[in-house]
Amino acid sequence: MEKVATRPIVDQSAFKLSMRHLAGAVSVITVGEREERTGFTATSVTSLSADQPSVIVSLNRGSSSWPVVERYRRFCVNVLTADQQHIAQSFAGFDGRRGVERYQDAQWYSLSTGTPALKDALTVLDCELETVLNHHSHAILIGRVCAIETREDVEPLLYWRGGYRRLSEEAVIHP
Repeated sequence: MEKVATRPIVDQSAFKLSMRHLAGAVSVITVGEREERTGFTATSVTSLSADQPSVIVSLNRGSSSWPVVERYRRFCVNVLTADQQHIAQSFAGFDGRRGVERYQDAQWYSLSTGTPALKDALTVLDCELETVLNHHSHAILIGRVCAIETREDVEPLLYWRGGYRRLSEEAVIHP
């Protein structure tokens, strides 16, 4: 039997710093119903398949949202617009809000699953949880998209190098 070489463990702070160089759209992931509503801010949302429309979302299992996702088995991805930074901060807990308090200062409605969807979001993806893959501290949620709403007249809120950003016309690269 061949021995597999072990590699040194990468320093966590160096890894986190390197991940700050990945620019990402900012989303709030909403979960639960009524007084059990909660959610979290995420930049780790990815398209998985167009054949059976589905997305991937990463969630720390230590998050207060994790047991609610497990219980309800559905979630809504709300991609934020450039003027919705205050919503990102609320769902990240920066202002001390928890659970249903995070839904203040925004308007919400429901699509097919009944999970809260953000009015005026750039894109809303209403999802049923199909698969959960546990990996170290996080759960990789695979959601089947049940309903979609999209706006074309606004720009996304981005996160890069530890701060919120906007697109600028100067940054557009033309082929």
